[in-house]
Amino acid sequence: MSTRQIEFYIADDPPPRLDKALSRDVPPEENLSRTRLGKLIEEGAVRINGSEVRDPKAKVSAEAVVVITVAEAEDSHIGPEDIPLDVVYEDADLIVVNKPAGMVVHPAPGSPSGTLVNALLHHCGDDLSGVGGVKRPGIVHRIDKETSGLLVVAKSDAAHHGLATQFEAHSVERYYRAVCYGVPDANDPRLRGVKGVSFEPGNVMRLTTQLARHKTDRQKQAVLFHGGRHAVTRARLVETFGAPAGLALIECWLETGRTHQIRVHMAHAGHGLLGDPVYGGKRKLAAKAFSAETAELVRAFPRQALHAAVLGFEHPVSGENLRFEADLPADMENLIEQLRKPLS
Repeated sequence: MSTRQIEFYIADDPPPRLDKALSRDVPPEENLSRTRLGKLIEEGAVRINGSEVRDPKAKVSAEAVVVITVAEAEDSHIGPEDIPLDVVYEDADLIVVNKPAGMVVHPAPGSPSGTLVNALLHHCGDDLSGVGGVKRPGIVHRIDKETSGLLVVAKSDAAHHGLATQFEAHSVERYYRAVCYGVPDANDPRLRGVKGVSFEPGNVMRLTTQLARHKTDRQKQAVLFHGGRHAVTRARLVETFGAPAGLALIECWLETGRTHQIRVHMAHAGHGLLGDPVYGGKRKLAAKAFSAETAELVRAFPRQALHAAVLGFEHPVSGENLRFEADLPADMENLIEQLRKPLS
């Protein structure tokens, strides 16, 4: 394994912890995040004034000489696979793809192949300059297997670090389109009584809760109001379907990005997504609200009707503001066209 050395000095008034001091003073062009630096410290790759230091909390003085030994990026253990990708944008640092429903983002025990990462390793090839010391795509956010839509993936350490910072700061613009049961509307007195639900101007429903893994079903997330992780989702009514209305097209946007956030929040509000197998997405519709053909299409819809339609962020290297939109996939487009048909 080939390595290279990065040498620099600690500037005046260093932070009290070594990892923070290194993060502040390491040359920016090295694109070493604090997390990566912490791992390098623990691996014994950092020497201060000639002595190895393995404690990220160690103190360091101004003008100390730092030498970090970094391994050149090596190939990933994940195999490349020739899987077609819908590439929306690509440059030397990042790639934006429109993921189809049914594709897992990252290999896992239940999905060791056929994932977006496998496809990206084949598509990008030698263009991957290395993320965390490995030639691999840098996954900074995910969407569920059966959710379609836009994802940005880093191809370099610089992009990975910059994108991760934006996602942590909740500055990335993310809008979703979904079909839900019922009509989420400020005039519904039931919603006014649901804890965590409030309304903002423009009939925008705001859901504010904590989310954590379900106590008994480890595949699910659960709404909490103490503990867990803070989560905020907003949803706006776009269109209603049925007579009386029993389904709605909504636009959702995220202030935070937790696992299953839109799905579990909408279910909590009593407006679960159509087709969602985990959070109760198969509900009985009013007998005469839709034609028999439409009701059957709704019943048979095979996935949660959720699409990541808009993705906007600042390019982590060039600083350019980027914004992308992806049309609804054919299955959701066909569903909505059928829902719009009047009763004959």
